[in-house]
Amino acid sequence: MSSPCDPQYAAVGDVSTALMMIDSRLKAIYDGKAGTDPEQQRMIDQFAASVSPEEFNELLDGACTLIYLFMNWLRTACEDHGKDVIEYVVPTLVATMRMMPKTFRPEVIPTMAGLLIAAGSGLSPNLWRAQYGPWTDAEMNPLEATVTLLAEHVNRMSGDDHDFATRLITDALSQLDQG
Repeated sequence: MSSPCDPQYAAVGDVSTALMMIDSRLKAIYDGKAGTDPEQQRMIDQFAASVSPEEFNELLDGACTLIYLFMNWLRTACEDHGKDVIEYVVPTLVATMRMMPKTFRPEVIPTMAGLLIAAGSGLSPNLWRAQYGPWTDAEMNPLEATVTLLAEHVNRMSGDDHDFATRLITDALSQLDQG
Protein backbone atom coordinates (compact mmCIF):
# COMPACT_ATOMS: atom_id res chain seq x y z
CA MET A 1 0.00 0.00 0.00
CA SER A 2 1.35 3.42 -0.93
CA SER A 3 1.90 6.02 1.75
CA PRO A 4 0.93 9.68 1.37
CA CYS A 5 4.55 10.32 2.40
CA ASP A 6 5.93 8.30 -0.51
CA PRO A 7 8.74 10.24 -2.24
CA GLN A 8 6.92 10.02 -5.58
CA TYR A 9 4.43 12.59 -4.23
CA ALA A 10 7.06 14.99 -2.88
CA ALA A 11 8.31 18.18 -4.42
CA VAL A 12 12.04 18.00 -5.10
CA GLY A 13 12.59 21.68 -4.42
CA ASP A 14 15.69 23.75 -5.05
CA VAL A 15 18.31 21.07 -4.46
CA SER A 16 21.09 23.07 -6.13
CA THR A 17 20.80 26.06 -3.80
CA ALA A 18 20.37 23.84 -0.73
CA LEU A 19 23.47 21.88 -1.75
CA MET A 20 25.45 25.08 -2.31
CA MET A 21 24.58 26.25 1.21
CA ILE A 22 25.50 22.89 2.75
CA ASP A 23 28.74 22.69 0.77
CA SER A 24 29.65 26.16 2.03
CA ARG A 25 29.03 25.06 5.63
CA LEU A 26 31.10 21.90 5.15
CA LYS A 27 34.01 23.85 3.69
CA ALA A 28 33.93 26.21 6.69
CA ILE A 29 33.96 23.24 9.06
CA TYR A 30 36.81 21.52 7.26
CA ASP A 31 38.78 24.76 7.09
CA GLY A 32 38.48 25.06 10.88
CA LYS A 33 36.06 27.97 10.76
CA ALA A 34 33.17 26.36 12.64
CA GLY A 35 31.47 29.72 13.23
CA THR A 36 30.03 31.79 10.43
CA ASP A 37 32.34 34.60 9.45
CA PRO A 38 30.70 38.04 9.23
CA GLU A 39 31.04 38.24 5.44
CA GLN A 40 29.41 34.85 4.92
CA GLN A 41 26.62 35.76 7.36
CA ARG A 42 26.03 39.03 5.48
CA MET A 43 25.71 37.12 2.20
CA ILE A 44 23.31 34.61 3.78
CA ASP A 45 21.22 37.45 5.20
CA GLN A 46 21.15 39.17 1.78
CA PHE A 47 20.11 35.93 0.12
CA ALA A 48 17.37 35.29 2.68
CA ALA A 49 16.03 38.83 2.22
CA SER A 50 15.93 38.42 -1.56
CA VAL A 51 13.92 35.20 -1.83
CA SER A 52 10.16 35.06 -2.09
CA PRO A 53 8.11 32.80 0.18
CA GLU A 54 7.71 30.36 -2.73
CA GLU A 55 11.47 30.28 -3.31
CA PHE A 56 12.04 29.77 0.40
CA ASN A 57 9.65 26.80 0.38
CA GLU A 58 11.56 25.42 -2.62
CA LEU A 59 14.76 25.70 -0.58
CA LEU A 60 13.15 23.84 2.33
CA ASP A 61 11.99 21.10 -0.04
CA GLY A 62 15.50 20.97 -1.51
CA ALA A 63 17.01 20.51 1.96
CA CYS A 64 14.58 17.66 2.65
CA THR A 65 15.44 16.10 -0.70
CA LEU A 66 19.10 16.17 0.33
CA ILE A 67 18.20 14.42 3.59
CA TYR A 68 16.34 11.77 1.58
CA LEU A 69 19.20 11.28 -0.89
CA PHE A 70 21.91 11.12 1.79
CA MET A 71 19.89 8.70 3.91
CA ASN A 72 19.19 6.58 0.83
CA TRP A 73 22.93 6.39 0.11
CA LEU A 74 23.64 5.61 3.77
CA ARG A 75 20.92 2.93 3.80
CA THR A 76 22.56 1.20 0.84
CA ALA A 77 26.01 1.48 2.44
CA CYS A 78 24.71 0.12 5.75
CA GLU A 79 22.85 -2.76 4.12
CA ASP A 80 26.05 -3.73 2.28
CA HIS A 81 27.56 -4.27 5.74
CA GLY A 82 24.52 -5.95 7.30
CA LYS A 83 23.56 -2.87 9.33
CA ASP A 84 20.34 -0.92 9.67
CA VAL A 85 20.66 2.76 8.70
CA ILE A 86 18.27 3.95 11.41
CA GLU A 87 20.07 2.00 14.12
CA TYR A 88 23.53 2.97 12.85
CA VAL A 89 23.13 6.62 11.75
CA VAL A 90 20.30 8.24 13.70
CA PRO A 91 21.65 7.75 17.27
CA THR A 92 25.03 9.18 16.26
CA LEU A 93 23.48 12.26 14.68
CA VAL A 94 21.04 12.78 17.56
CA ALA A 95 23.92 12.55 20.05
CA THR A 96 25.75 15.21 18.04
CA MET A 97 22.64 17.39 18.01
CA ARG A 98 22.40 17.12 21.78
CA MET A 99 25.98 18.40 22.07
CA MET A 100 25.02 21.53 20.10
CA PRO A 101 22.36 23.20 22.31
CA LYS A 102 22.67 26.62 20.64
CA THR A 103 21.77 25.14 17.25
CA PHE A 104 19.51 22.30 18.38
CA ARG A 105 17.19 23.32 21.15
CA PRO A 106 15.85 20.19 22.86
CA GLU A 107 12.35 20.64 21.41
CA VAL A 108 13.52 20.47 17.76
CA ILE A 109 15.65 17.33 18.11
CA PRO A 110 12.66 14.96 17.83
CA THR A 111 11.59 16.67 14.59
CA MET A 112 15.08 16.47 13.10
CA ALA A 113 15.37 12.83 14.18
CA GLY A 114 11.95 12.23 12.63
CA LEU A 115 13.15 13.63 9.30
CA LEU A 116 16.11 11.23 9.38
CA ILE A 117 13.94 8.26 10.35
CA ALA A 118 11.35 9.07 7.69
CA ALA A 119 14.05 9.23 5.02
CA GLY A 120 15.75 6.11 6.38
CA SER A 121 12.40 4.33 6.12
CA GLY A 122 12.03 5.35 2.48
CA LEU A 123 9.55 8.15 3.13
CA SER A 124 9.74 11.75 2.00
CA PRO A 125 11.03 13.90 4.88
CA ASN A 126 9.18 17.02 3.66
CA LEU A 127 5.85 15.17 3.31
CA TRP A 128 6.39 13.52 6.69
CA ARG A 129 7.04 16.95 8.26
CA ALA A 130 4.06 18.54 6.50
CA GLN A 131 1.71 16.34 8.54
CA TYR A 132 2.50 18.48 11.56
CA GLY A 133 1.83 21.89 10.07
CA PRO A 134 4.08 24.54 8.58
CA TRP A 135 7.77 24.80 9.37
CA THR A 136 8.56 27.00 12.34
CA ASP A 137 11.28 29.62 12.59
CA ALA A 138 12.84 27.55 15.39
CA GLU A 139 13.36 24.69 12.91
CA MET A 140 15.27 26.61 10.21
CA ASN A 141 18.81 26.53 11.63
CA PRO A 142 18.39 22.96 12.93
CA LEU A 143 17.22 21.83 9.47
CA GLU A 144 20.31 23.30 7.82
CA ALA A 145 22.53 21.84 10.53
CA THR A 146 20.87 18.42 10.18
CA VAL A 147 21.58 18.32 6.45
CA THR A 148 25.15 19.48 7.12
CA LEU A 149 25.70 16.81 9.80
CA LEU A 150 24.26 14.18 7.48
CA ALA A 151 26.49 15.25 4.58
CA GLU A 152 29.51 15.21 6.87
CA HIS A 153 28.54 11.70 8.01
CA VAL A 154 28.39 10.61 4.36
CA ASN A 155 31.83 12.14 3.81
CA ARG A 156 33.27 10.26 6.79
CA MET A 157 31.74 6.96 5.66
CA SER A 158 33.25 7.45 2.22
CA GLY A 159 36.75 7.43 3.70
CA ASP A 160 36.97 11.07 4.83
CA ASP A 161 36.57 12.46 1.31
CA HIS A 162 35.43 16.00 2.18
CA ASP A 163 33.68 16.49 -1.16
CA PHE A 164 32.02 13.09 -1.54
CA ALA A 165 28.51 14.11 -0.40
CA THR A 166 28.51 17.14 -2.68
CA ARG A 167 29.76 15.06 -5.64
CA LEU A 168 27.15 12.41 -4.91
CA ILE A 169 24.37 14.95 -5.42
CA THR A 170 25.95 16.90 -8.28
CA ASP A 171 26.53 13.62 -10.15
CA ALA A 172 22.89 12.66 -9.60
CA LEU A 173 21.74 16.08 -10.83
CA SER A 174 23.99 15.79 -13.89
CA GLN A 175 22.53 12.40 -14.73
CA LEU A 176 19.02 13.89 -14.51
CA ASP A 177 20.03 16.72 -16.84
CA GLN A 178 21.42 14.21 -19.36
CA GLY A 179 18.40 11.91 -19.16
